[in-house]
Formats: sequence, C-alpha cells, structure tokens
Amino acid sequence: MHRIFAVIASIVVLPAASAAGAERLAVGVAAPLSGPNAPLGRQVEQGARIAAGPLGVEIRTADDACSAQGGAAAARGFADAKVSVVVGFLCTEAIEAALPILKGAGIPVIIVPTIASTDAPCSGCAVLYSAQGVFESVYYQRSNPAAVLVDSAIIVRAPVRFLVAGMGDALATWFEARSCHATRSANACGGLSTLTGLNLARLCYDTLLRYGAAAKTAAEQQIITPALGHIIEANTLLSGIGFESGGLASAHSIHNGLTALAETHAFYHGEKVAFGLLAGLQLIDAPPEEINEVYRFCEAVGLPTTLAAVGLAGCGRDRLLQVAQKACAPEECIHHEAGSITPDKVLNAMLAADAIGTRRKSV
Repeated sequence: MHRIFAVIASIVVLPAASAAGAERLAVGVAAPLSGPNAPLGRQVEQGARIAAGPLGVEIRTADDACSAQGGAAAARGFADAKVSVVVGFLCTEAIEAALPILKGAGIPVIIVPTIASTDAPCSGCAVLYSAQGVFESVYYQRSNPAAVLVDSAIIVRAPVRFLVAGMGDALATWFEARSCHATRSANACGGLSTLTGLNLARLCYDTLLRYGAAAKTAAEQQIITPALGHIIEANTLLSGIGFESGGLASAHSIHNGLTALAETHAFYHGEKVAFGLLAGLQLIDAPPEEINEVYRFCEAVGLPTTLAAVGLAGCGRDRLLQVAQKACAPEECIHHEAGSITPDKVLNAMLAADAIGTRRKSV
C-alpha cells in the first residue's frame, strides 16, 4: 500500500504542493476505518501519511465504511473541508455514492481499488441503489476519475469470489457493445461507439476466455501471475472503456430487474450480470455455438447459470415477471437490442436460460 501512495505523491501531491507554494495542501483519504475491512483501511491511512509526511502535505481521513451511506458522508466532509484531491474509496458502494458529491464540489478523485469485482473504478458514472438494494438510476459524472491505481498484490489477497464476479460484469461488455453498434444506439456518454471502443470490448471478451480460468486458480492460491494481471485489466480497464464507449444493453437491464427481488441482494453485481447475459443471448436469438461458449466459460470460473444460483430457486412466474417489467422500463438500455423488447419476451428468455443451465448441470 505504501508504494501505491508513493505513486500518488508523484502524480498529484508533488505537483500540487509546488503549485500551492506556501499554502499547505490538503488531501482527503477515504477508507473503511470501521467494520470488517478496517485493518485494510488502516493500512491505507498509514500509507498515505508515510507518503505525505516528507512533503508537508496535510492528510484528512474519513471512514467510508465500505457503504453507500459512509461514502456519501465522507464526500460531504471532504467538500466542507475544501480538500484539493481525494484518494481511496476501496469499495464500489462507497465510490458510487461519493462521486456525485465530489463532482459537485469540483474535487478530483484518485481511485485505489482493493478488489477487481466490477469496472466501476474506471467509470465516469455512479449507479444508485435504494437502501434496500434495489436499482434506482445511473448518475453520470462530468469526467472519469483523475487516476485509477491498481496493485495486484492487494487484489490477489481479496476473496476469489470478487474476481469471478468481475469477470461476470466484464463478460457482458462485448455482447452489449455489439448490440449497440448494430442498432446505432447511444453509449454511456450519449454518442456512438468508435472502432477503438468496439475492439477493446472484443479484447475484453477474448481475454476472459483465454485467461479467466487460470486467473481464478492463481487467485485461489494468492499467486500473482500474468494471467491474473490480464484478468484484473479486463475486469477493470477493458470493461470500463468497453461499456462506456460501446454502450449497454440487455444484460445490465436484466441485472437491474433482478434487484427488484430481495433474494438476489446477497449476490454481487457481476454474478447477476452474468445470468442477465445468458438470458440476453436467448432474447436476441444468438447462435447456439456462441451461447454454449458463454455457458462453458461461466461453468469454468463459477459464474451463475441458473436462477437458483442467484437466489431464485423455485421463484414463480409472477415474481419473475416483476424482474422482466423492471428490466423493460422505458429508460432501460435493454431497448438498445434490435426489435421490440417486452416483459413477456424477457421472462421467457430468463426461463430459457435457466432451463439450459439446469440441464447442463445434470449432464
């Protein structure tokens, strides 16, 4: 962690300190200083103080508690203190709640993720959920984070399930970008994908297929290998650039719909996106060989392939229709798919994906 903050010092603290002259620079450090992640948060705090000490930089810490409420409270405190830059926010929930507040205050953010479970660290958008964990809306920032610093030595010590969930989130990037390109639908920035964005989305998918299983094995043994590095890059950077440049479609809308049911709240974003992708492939009538390839990957790394695997064993059609209806809300990106998308079609796609996943498990 100390080396992360040495890099931060070189890219922001030193230049800012020179510019500030006699005025003392204040850097906000957000980290979980309470709860189960507090030991890691204390390392972040200590590393920041060690790096900043020789420069005479003032460090102001805040407990983000790895929660949306904690992240928002930390951001408000930094805004009130008028810090020059904020570093940290190790958990996605805290990052996404803090970014809109810091944007409003004009404070740049440097993200230091400790897990590779989503592409949120590189993204310029914040996904907002209710206190009950139900998807509400997406808030778009004026810009992406000022920098994202990833240390494989930190990522490899996280529970493996986070890395696998990140692969689930990244798995949808190519397919959703492809759909948006085919229908000329807008990306997350309101424009159309470039060839660069589309090809990075494809590179994300190819990287997952090539290195995903080996990266999971390395993470299980807490070994840093090239394969692990490639997957960290795919989960964080390639997926982030791919979805913002390429656009979103059915997989993420079905994820949003799944959050309507409380049983799914114990499952990570990428786990639900993975099942959303399998259902989305049914929805768009993807080629059978492509569908089988995605199922094989999910099975190889341990991503959900059935409704039961996201907490919905025995869930009736009426409740699943609630998922489909939320997925088909007028503002949802599921309408970036070709043709008319209806709740009934989405319901049938989810049931079909579940049936295939269940059959494959029995073989």
